[in-house]
Amino acid sequence: MTATPTTGYAPAPGTPAATADPLHAPEPRAAAEHAHLEALLRCWLAETGHPVAPGPLTVRLPATGTTLTTEVTHASATGWHRFGPVRLDGPAGPLGATADPVTAVALVAAEAVHRGAAAGRAAPAAAENADLVERTAESVRRVAGFLATRRDQPEPPPGTDGFLDAEQALLLGHLRHPAPKSRDGISEPDCARWSPETRGSFPLHWFAADPSVVSHDAVAGAPSLGGLDTPRLLAELAGFDPGGGRVLVPAHPWQAADLLGRPRIAALVEDGLLEPLGPAGPHWFPTSSVRTLYRPGAPVMLKLSLGLRLTNSRRESTRTELLRGVEVNELLDRGHADTTFAAHPGFTVTRDPAWLAVDTPAASGGPATTGLDVSVREVPAGIDRLRCLAGLVAPRPGAGPSRLAALVAALGTDAAPRWVADYTDRVLVPMLHLYAATGIGLEAHQQNTLVRLDTAGRVTGAAFRDNQGYYLAASHLPPLLRRLRRETSTLALVDDALADDRLCYYLLRNQAFAVVGALAVDGLATEEELLAAMAARLRAALPGLAAAGPDGDRLAARWLSAGTLPLKANLLTRLHGIDEVLAPLDSQSVYLDAPNPLSAAGGAGERR
Repeated sequence: MTATPTTGYAPAPGTPAATADPLHAPEPRAAAEHAHLEALLRCWLAETGHPVAPGPLTVRLPATGTTLTTEVTHASATGWHRFGPVRLDGPAGPLGATADPVTAVALVAAEAVHRGAAAGRAAPAAAENADLVERTAESVRRVAGFLATRRDQPEPPPGTDGFLDAEQALLLGHLRHPAPKSRDGISEPDCARWSPETRGSFPLHWFAADPSVVSHDAVAGAPSLGGLDTPRLLAELAGFDPGGGRVLVPAHPWQAADLLGRPRIAALVEDGLLEPLGPAGPHWFPTSSVRTLYRPGAPVMLKLSLGLRLTNSRRESTRTELLRGVEVNELLDRGHADTTFAAHPGFTVTRDPAWLAVDTPAASGGPATTGLDVSVREVPAGIDRLRCLAGLVAPRPGAGPSRLAALVAALGTDAAPRWVADYTDRVLVPMLHLYAATGIGLEAHQQNTLVRLDTAGRVTGAAFRDNQGYYLAASHLPPLLRRLRRETSTLALVDDALADDRLCYYLLRNQAFAVVGALAVDGLATEEELLAAMAARLRAALPGLAAAGPDGDRLAARWLSAGTLPLKANLLTRLHGIDEVLAPLDSQSVYLDAPNPLSAAGGAGERR
């Protein structure tokens, strides 16, 4: 029998407005504003340790003499709280019928400064607070536009495959980020053309570069490259020859325009070493990351630098990131992860086997990157059955339950715990096994995690994608270097303890708890039931993890027993203006300790 998600998505005729779910308001702007208020509240409550229970909630902001008042309609141990209408009160009473998210974030930012100063901590700069307010206003505007577009065109165009549809599903963005859809520096018409949320597509912009200012590499024999080196592959994708022995380099249209105003690129153009050719070739579709592009039928995807600040970072590839993709490919080719793939045959790591970049002429420290580069990513086998986890769990304002809730509901009334168990076995545990066996920790947040589904919607495997998010626990460096036959590695080398902490956030809090939170908020099961199912499968996996490598079960055992675990504080990270791409590894973000609901669900057990 098919289950029915219990969350209300549209009030019945005659339902009082006060009891309707504001996230599903008929006006896109109202829904967007409420989504941002919910995200802000989730951040603040988690990052201040404020207790959350069903019923009335008051958040006092004494620095400004204001309060935020709402009703907790769904309290979530995993952080997927839901709220009713939010009211902002001043010393003299309510300041309007509902709170404005831009005003609210300004008041919360002021409170963060006040509390930090009172505790003797470094306070965010005033400029960062103002920037967050501006970015929040922009994000609200973007989301309102996305929702309006989807309400006008709710169904994808004919022929859209399931992979691309899931990539285009993140209308609200990160549910615990105050400005999840901020894209500063892009106009509204261009945003519509270039965004996955609007199902945008566009031709690549191309540059012709003199070979003397081009660096590139590729893994020989990589199946997705078809025996071509990177310049020849790009020329084949472009469908034309620039002549004169020059190398074709693709760019995102925003980046192509922005680069021409940068002194390094302008100098290359002036010297005749680089020529902008403009748009050419077929349309490509942005995936959920915005800068990685997909074209159905193409053998590869293209990850391009994009200087827009998306959430906390400007997304321009570093040279280390480009090199890392090739290094990981070589490690896999040499069998470094074979024990994991043998133990978990449904799990794969998507490869980035080639890259190309335009450099300024070599200086004493080597060539400087210019923001004009491409990382070539293979299209995973069976991509038609792969779904971005973030797209599966994303709320769908005005449209119904999440895609995940809908597919699990179709499996039957008691399917949710079984789905979580299968997910744990086939997505989460393989990532833990890889870490135990090799010390390689995957920054597998929701967008980097592709879940493989059968035709009924059951989990059969997973794929990880990224060429940036690879941690290497320091104790595993010697065997990795022996495998590579090199003296250094491009992987992000960190102390084992720091790697453990980062995986607590990315694998458990960001990824796994999203599955639990999304199913519970849509009424498929309680969080307690789903966390118990996850804990049971993690306990069952402990012997295999222990056998995979020295102390290989320590991370899963910690998840099952620790009362608190690290939590990434996106609000504080944003207030402090940290660029997570460029910041040192040990200070990329602000992390806090927060309660661990998995251990509270009865997950504690004996390590073997």
